[in-house]
Amino acid sequence: MTKRWKTVHPNVKGLLHGGDYNPDQWLDSPEVIDEDFRLMELAHANTFSVNIFGWSAIEPTEGVYAFEWLDRIMDRIAAKGGHAILATPSGARPAWLSEKYPEVLRVGPGRVRNLHGERHNHCYTSPVYREKTQQLNRMLAERYKDHPALILWHVSNEYGGECHCELCQEAFRNWLQAEYKNDLAALNHAWWTGFWSHTFTDWSQIESPAPHGENQVHGLNLDWKRFVTHQTIDFYNNEIKPLKEITPNIAVTTNFMGSYPYMKPDTGLNYEEFAKAVDVVSWDCYPAWHNDWQSTASLAKDVAFVNDLYRSLKDGQPFLIMESTPSQVNWHGINKAKRAGMHKLSSVQSVAHGSDSILYFQWRKSRGSSEKFHGAVVDHVGHEHTRVFADVAEVGEWLGQLPDIAGTSVRAEVAIIFDWETEWALADAQGFGKDKKYIETCQEHYRVFWEAGIPVDVITPDKPVDGYKLVIAPMLYMIRDGFAGKMERFVEQGGTFVTTYMTGVVDRHDLAFTGGFPGPLKPLLGIWSEEVDSLYPSETRELTMRDGTRYQAHDYCELIHAVSAEVEVAARFDSDFYAGQPAITVNRRGTGKAYYIASRNEAKFHDDFYKGLMEDLGIRPAHGLKSPKGVSVQTRTDGETEYIFVMNFTEETQRVETDRSYRNVISGEIIREAVELPRYGVLILKAAV
Repeated sequence: MTKRWKTVHPNVKGLLHGGDYNPDQWLDSPEVIDEDFRLMELAHANTFSVNIFGWSAIEPTEGVYAFEWLDRIMDRIAAKGGHAILATPSGARPAWLSEKYPEVLRVGPGRVRNLHGERHNHCYTSPVYREKTQQLNRMLAERYKDHPALILWHVSNEYGGECHCELCQEAFRNWLQAEYKNDLAALNHAWWTGFWSHTFTDWSQIESPAPHGENQVHGLNLDWKRFVTHQTIDFYNNEIKPLKEITPNIAVTTNFMGSYPYMKPDTGLNYEEFAKAVDVVSWDCYPAWHNDWQSTASLAKDVAFVNDLYRSLKDGQPFLIMESTPSQVNWHGINKAKRAGMHKLSSVQSVAHGSDSILYFQWRKSRGSSEKFHGAVVDHVGHEHTRVFADVAEVGEWLGQLPDIAGTSVRAEVAIIFDWETEWALADAQGFGKDKKYIETCQEHYRVFWEAGIPVDVITPDKPVDGYKLVIAPMLYMIRDGFAGKMERFVEQGGTFVTTYMTGVVDRHDLAFTGGFPGPLKPLLGIWSEEVDSLYPSETRELTMRDGTRYQAHDYCELIHAVSAEVEVAARFDSDFYAGQPAITVNRRGTGKAYYIASRNEAKFHDDFYKGLMEDLGIRPAHGLKSPKGVSVQTRTDGETEYIFVMNFTEETQRVETDRSYRNVISGEIIREAVELPRYGVLILKAAV
């Protein structure tokens, strides 16, 4: 049963609107700060992330502190009745720190230590850096623990990257010894180091992957990525220790990322693991709207997928959009400004999928350095008479009228499994073609439900699947211990499981399963995959369903065999050496079914296949709206009231039909039978009483 979640702090009564505020850049211009606070009211902004890169302003020289400027900002936010998300400034260090303690600077994979500069150019293992960040965080917590503006800790900023210094090498070896229970033979087996005679005879011989050293042992590469995630989280835990001790009632978060402009989840860290360490998931959302390689609706689907993934990391708890831009960024290949209506539409989309905030990077544009042309609420001109400011103010006014949506979530009967470690392993796999398109494939299977207005949880493999009617695991290349048994129980108890080609190929160490693919899923699926045929971009193959319907396949076709007498062949290939062989199978187990799709198929196949499953399983939208393609309808609920978000991601006016009366949550207008949405138009509805 969907519930209403608590907001991030008892003082928060609705949705958050505001963003990154950097008054430390304007300490010599107090009139600018005065103007900021006037403009904040006009923009209906109630929340500001401060001190994200404030270390130099707080500690200009070692041991000399200047908190007064931050005191004034915090007090002014409180005086306006606003909220402060207070950051720990470890994302970039002052020059004096790098000069005095060079060990804090990162060493790259080529084993050369970086010079001072940029962000996250620091070693997560360095005892000095850990000591300095924790000391400063303790001072922040002591100073602001009772401040009325404080609602949330923003720990560092966009953690990422890795260090290859000797401290990290030793930490990596220690991590491996713990992971493999001090059994070097077990590590050699897991990494299959007998290949190319790379067997290790002492822990001291192990080094991180390097372009001029070892980089072809896939188990090593995978464990290094796991270690980097572990060490990053360990550094984060060091940072939050004083925050948790001194302010136990203030939640902590750090802003996760997607990798842009394609809206893929970032592959540098495993956010599945990181999410366990934060109280609230937050992420930075920067889609490349109005690009020339996909439609607006296609990009919206990709953004929706990532939103659903981050909501699902903590089992439906609303997340926060910690950063977004009110117009353009400065680092896409082409930096397009948002067209009229897109800012509201893109903001509402995040709220529709479970965000309790719309926050921006940045409030005011910097005068200098790399982000001086990055989008902001307040432009260099410095006043409110801009198109962007008007768009932001409109969104702020809207969000202010939606307090009841805060804390609501999404009730899903469908789950799609996404796995960061599968993405890592597939990227490393030297086979099946260079770009396996794992994330794109997950998003394509997701698309059908997004277009139909069916809520979806995007879950990781260790999440429970009880309560779902349908679980889909596209290209689940790596199978973790216990996953196959969990899915067998799910199917036996009436669930429907769908998976595809290139599933069940390797174990958690990236070792290929013996006995045939799909490895431990063979008994559930009742098939054996003998061979994967990779197709050139110009090639296609065809498959024919039992009813005679034909579809095109591209990129991958698998030669599979039914090995269970209960397996039904739902489609067969029409040509090549796999002509007549199964292309789609279904195996009945208990009261459920397990499907295997042996090729990457055209979109029409997914439309028909999943619509058939939705009908069979009784999966329907929670609303009575009928919308054309490109109009997304999403629902948030507290278990009683349904809030229906209708969003037009097309460039034309679209007609949405209804089967009952609805009330426009913003205007109060009653809508019967149909409503027209203009280009990029948005409606938020609930049932009329």
